[in-house]
Amino acid sequence: QVRLVESGGGSAQAGGALRLSCEAVSIYILNIKCMGWFRQAPGKEREGVATIDRRGALSYADSVKGRFTISRDNANNSIYLDMTGLQPEDTNVYFCAGHNSLSVACGVKSIRTPNYRGQGTQVTVSS
Repeated sequence: QVRLVESGGGSAQAGGALRLSCEAVSIYILNIKCMGWFRQAPGKEREGVATIDRRGALSYADSVKGRFTISRDNANNSIYLDMTGLQPEDTNVYFCAGHNSLSVACGVKSIRTPNYRGQGTQVTVSS
């Protein structure tokens, strides 16, 4: 069974930084067409944050461009989200996700409807 196991997150002051990690279990990460992160608070709309495809092409939501960086470590079968310049509006539950859809491009829209997702990790930014 494919699992995405997240770690990291927690609390930070505005302007601070946090790192999220996501390890793929029972599947080689490059066998997933599109990997990334979305965020969603309970009862709120889901927002795609960042994605990386098999070739390493990156995409970001406008709200995080220049502040967040997504990366992948094939040897550790993991992806990461480095978040800097954190703002209170970044407070949310962050989910690692992946999909293999052939009908849509890898991007912050398509990662909102993944085939695989992690359990979610809370990020709280205080002002």
